[in-house]
Amino acid sequence: MADIILNDAEISNLIKEQKEFPPNYETLFQTKDKKGHMEQEIILPRSDGSQFKVILRQNQINQLAFSLILGYMPPKTTALIRLRRYNGKSHYHTNKIEKETFYDFHIHQATERYQAAGFDEDGYAVTSKEFADIQSALDCLVKDCSIVLPANRQLKMKLS
Repeated sequence: MADIILNDAEISNLIKEQKEFPPNYETLFQTKDKKGHMEQEIILPRSDGSQFKVILRQNQINQLAFSLILGYMPPKTTALIRLRRYNGKSHYHTNKIEKETFYDFHIHQATERYQAAGFDEDGYAVTSKEFADIQSALDCLVKDCSIVLPANRQLKMKLS
């Protein structure tokens, strides 16, 4: 869990803030082969020294085991606060405060309430019918999190 607690208004403002990918964003996404999955990330600096990080993670065996993350890194720290996380239908998730469990595609959302209770900042999640694979989840992340791509471009997965 992050040491820094963001309130719900700060979380909302960070998500709504426009995040522009540079024209050469494809070259900035570096694919890393990690234990059992492929991962890419891109860092988007902000004027105050903080940064956003977009992370794309795909299991090498199970195509439904993926995670797409919009993270925020405050100035002068390496702490990553996960603002949104889009997960595949590959595992059960339980919202610990609500005691709700489900097995479905879902979106984790950072909340002040979960941080204050000592849980992961994005421990709360809701099911989603908006995506059914990693590419459609990526499209949702771009739309939901105010990511702007260069003109006439679409963000495509290349985790191979």
